[in-house]
Amino acid sequence: MKSLSGNRDFNVFWLGQALSVLGGSASAVALPLLVLAATGSVFQMGLVTVVSAATSVVTGTFAGYVADRADRRRLMIACDLARALLLGAVPFLWLAAPRVWLLYLLTAPVGVLKGLFDVAYVTAVPSLVAPEDLIRANGRLMGTFALGTLLGPVVAGVVTGGVGAAWALGLDGATFLVSAVSLLWVRFTPRPGEERERPGPGGAAMPREVFAAGFRFLWAHPLLRPLTVLLTLLTCVTVGVTDLLIYRVEHELHQSSATLGYVMATSGLGTLVGAVTAGALRGRLGFGACWLGSVAATALGFAGIGVARSVPVIAVLAALFMFGLTVGGVCSMTLRQEVTPQHLLGRVTSAFWTVHNASGPVGAAVLTALAARHGVPAVSLAGGAFCLLLVCAGLLTPLRGSGAASATAPRPVSRLRRPLRDPRR
Repeated sequence: MKSLSGNRDFNVFWLGQALSVLGGSASAVALPLLVLAATGSVFQMGLVTVVSAATSVVTGTFAGYVADRADRRRLMIACDLARALLLGAVPFLWLAAPRVWLLYLLTAPVGVLKGLFDVAYVTAVPSLVAPEDLIRANGRLMGTFALGTLLGPVVAGVVTGGVGAAWALGLDGATFLVSAVSLLWVRFTPRPGEERERPGPGGAAMPREVFAAGFRFLWAHPLLRPLTVLLTLLTCVTVGVTDLLIYRVEHELHQSSATLGYVMATSGLGTLVGAVTAGALRGRLGFGACWLGSVAATALGFAGIGVARSVPVIAVLAALFMFGLTVGGVCSMTLRQEVTPQHLLGRVTSAFWTVHNASGPVGAAVLTALAARHGVPAVSLAGGAFCLLLVCAGLLTPLRGSGAASATAPRPVSRLRRPLRDPRR
């Protein structure tokens, strides 16, 4: 393969996904705003998050099965085109008759398509670049994700304040169309010896059997097992934090959508800093200390969001929260890809996402219901305290003494794939 700078396929893919990430970040803010504008209820906002998270869990049980057998390029193009159609229709349907149930109806299929795309993306990108270029390619993709997270909320705030949140969702649909077109110009070249899994003599394996293979690997590994348990609990308590932040700024502090956009953009700075520094922090501290420290940073940011009344302070605390999530996400993704045999990577990725996302729907529903009853400050303090308890629990597991993954992981039976952070996750 060509060097990264001269790799046309990767660069076209990279630029197409950059625009798509920007639209996705705008949509992540616009959808809760649209629900809040229609209902004025933080609980209704949380229900949309519940539907999205539940869909991710269900999709994770079969996404690896599909990605291992489909043409990944065609699969990603189909997912992008379908999402472009669904989200692009929102502003027109909303103009005709604003109905919240419509958003719930669209959230489920969009979530399925996202799950399929994400797994295909993780397993397909190494086919775009040479093995020695994977680290730099991953850095560019992660930097693009961070930049999109930074700018997307500003775009959402401006579009929402100007023409309405529904059009911000329509904008996201347009970016998926661009992504699909860009993929038409990208060629994925399988590495020597890499081929999709074929059915055995007894026929194709059932999706649940494929999922079980990934889960068994997770549960047997001395670091991945406690990591999966702790991350499942962390996801339960943090998946609804964006809803709490939006409700806090717009409803409790009576700020405009544009101000909210700038708060969310500032939180994106935390993602950017986390993306840039995660590798160095892990190299200096080791995996365990870095991951547990990231959870502690998440806890402090979470608790502070609900207590502070100054919008700039809330923005800084939101950035700290996102910094913690990003560093932790990069560390966990890197560990998983370092210790997982290549032929299991898709299934382990799908199983890992499914298990730790399973608590998301319940957590989002409980978190927003409690916020509606007791207010964001009390819920944020309780959530931050719970995250600190997870840090304490982690100190009682092998994570406490884990350094570099290569020093603690069992040697895999096949060549390992290099770290890749999915920019849509």
